[in-house]
Amino acid sequence: MREAFGLNIPQTVAEACDPAAMALIIYDMQVGIVRQIPDSDKVVQACVQLRDAARSGGFRVFYTRHMSLPPAASGVSQLRTAMAWQRVDDPSEVRSSFPQGSPQYQLTPELTPGPDEVVFDKITMSAFAGTPLDIALRDLGIDSFAIAGIAMEVGIEPTVRHATDLGYLPIMVTDACGAGHAEAAERSHATLAFAGGSLTTDTATLAELMSKGS
Repeated sequence: MREAFGLNIPQTVAEACDPAAMALIIYDMQVGIVRQIPDSDKVVQACVQLRDAARSGGFRVFYTRHMSLPPAASGVSQLRTAMAWQRVDDPSEVRSSFPQGSPQYQLTPELTPGPDEVVFDKITMSAFAGTPLDIALRDLGIDSFAIAGIAMEVGIEPTVRHATDLGYLPIMVTDACGAGHAEAAERSHATLAFAGGSLTTDTATLAELMSKGS
């Protein structure tokens, strides 16, 4: 741990892995998203392992969940994005992919939150845009987080980039971050590595560190 100007500056995953200062974020592990990803069972198992280690080590756990607005309640950006993802040219053909309460909107059963864990719904890719996540973490004194879930190239990259701008140290658990497009995910990893400000680790390493947290 480096010290300067009265600050402690963690530079490694081990230095950041403190239950008083780091949380675990499980990103969009929803039924309708998990089933779209190759080898999703491995991602689910990795997220469960991390979640269990976080619980045993006293780390706080937050979940995100993507929510689709009804088309008539969607704005220009929401409709444009839905048209691109659904490959339709007419906005009237857009459907709500993850409406609240639908089966596909729910978190996969293996990752049902515990009584002291929180789920934040969002309509954006960054988990920090339009959600209480930033306020919740800061109020707890948390300045770093590990992130796992789906999908690396769609939502995890923008969340990590947003987090570094907000002053957090994000830690990507590479084998616990699923992807729908392998090449795009590789580009995301390369871009984040080039930009700096974030760290990477693997499930086994982080689970061992978190289990010793408390």
